[in-house]
Amino acid sequence: MVEIASEMVLRLADDASVQHVGDGAVVLLARSGQLYTCNDTTEAFLDKVDGARSLDQIVGLLSQEFEVDKDTLDQDMAALAEELVAEGILAAPAA
Repeated sequence: MVEIASEMVLRLADDASVQHVGDGAVVLLARSGQLYTCNDTTEAFLDKVDGARSLDQIVGLLSQEFEVDKDTLDQDMAALAEELVAEGILAAPAA
C-alpha cells in the first residue's frame, strides 16, 4: 500500500468521478464499471480533493468544517487516502 505523506497533493484517478445523489455520493470508476457508495466522511474528503491541495490542507479544511481537532483527523484521513489509492479512486501520488 502506498504511504501518503501530509504534503502530498491528491487528485482523483483519471477514470474516477464523484456523483452526488440525494444525501450522499457515489464514486464511479469508468474503466472497470465499479461503483462505490461514500459515507459522509469520504464524501466530504473527496469534495476537497482537487489536484491542488495537499493532504494536510484537506485535513485542515475538514477539521474546520466538522469542528474536530486536526491532529485527530491526520491519521484517519491518511489511512482513508491510502485506501482510496489502493482502490484506484485516487491517483497514486508522484514520488
